[in-house]
Amino acid sequence: MKIRFGYVSNATCLWEASPAKTLTFKRYSALGQEEGMQKLLSVTKQNIESTLRVLQYNTAHQIEIYRMSSSIVPLATHPEVEWDFVTPFKQEWKQLGDWISAHKMRVSFHPNQFTLFTSPKPEITQNAVKDMEFHYKMLDAMGIADSSFINIHVGGAYGDKESAIIRVHDNLKSLPKHVKARMTLENDDKTYTASETLIVCKKENIPLVFDYHHHLANLSDEPLNELLIQIFSTWSQHGTVPKVHISSPKSAGEFRSHADYIDFEFIMPLLKELRELRQDVDFMIEAKMKDRAMLKLIEDVAKVRGVKRISGGAVEC
Repeated sequence: MKIRFGYVSNATCLWEASPAKTLTFKRYSALGQEEGMQKLLSVTKQNIESTLRVLQYNTAHQIEIYRMSSSIVPLATHPEVEWDFVTPFKQEWKQLGDWISAHKMRVSFHPNQFTLFTSPKPEITQNAVKDMEFHYKMLDAMGIADSSFINIHVGGAYGDKESAIIRVHDNLKSLPKHVKARMTLENDDKTYTASETLIVCKKENIPLVFDYHHHLANLSDEPLNELLIQIFSTWSQHGTVPKVHISSPKSAGEFRSHADYIDFEFIMPLLKELRELRQDVDFMIEAKMKDRAMLKLIEDVAKVRGVKRISGGAVEC
């Protein structure tokens, strides 16, 4: 069994390498159209360059799993801007994709919580489609759309979970098929359990990204091992190993909040189940200290009897 480790967006060990520098619409408008567009181009170029630095850092550490920032392109979906962010940076996007492909990285996006398909309001669904298309367009510009995924949550219940689930299936019809083919769904910590998310995933043929921390905050009825077998089966037609999100509580009183690092004891039950199932997985670390938390967790896991570190970013059990 092999586990690869990755992290989210920003490499904290790098100086001034945030891939998510922003430009607000208020500031953009105050600058005027010409100067505002130049600032938009400048910030986007800086974010793409920072993303490349992070990818190179990952390669130096043999990290093959990485979630890119959804904020690389400011104002990309703002209704009063919606600018062409591909054409001015064709070479830069291609450079990112070439690096990712050459080093066999698994990358993904995770749009924000407002990108969902349960809402009774058509405009919310329209915005979700627009945001999914935006993320797909970035992947396509990099030339990696056929090998990368865009992960979201099921969404809200709006006081009637059963009706909301029906709307998911109806609203997903609005999503272009090529975008939906790169979509994953994740169980959340308050509303949709892993079991409930699994039902949606099976019906729509969408892989399920299992969040262990969310699962413990919002438990399913099934035993963990039975649940994992079903979840992993959703990946079988998609040509890649299952992905699991890893974080641990900030405190007992703030159980749902993410801690800076990963409490190794907190994830031990999951590791035991994975070893029994002999299932290869990719861990996405969602701790506040990002790459530092990931590197520490790899060291902690590698100390377990029967576990061998096989690269800077992977272990074998």
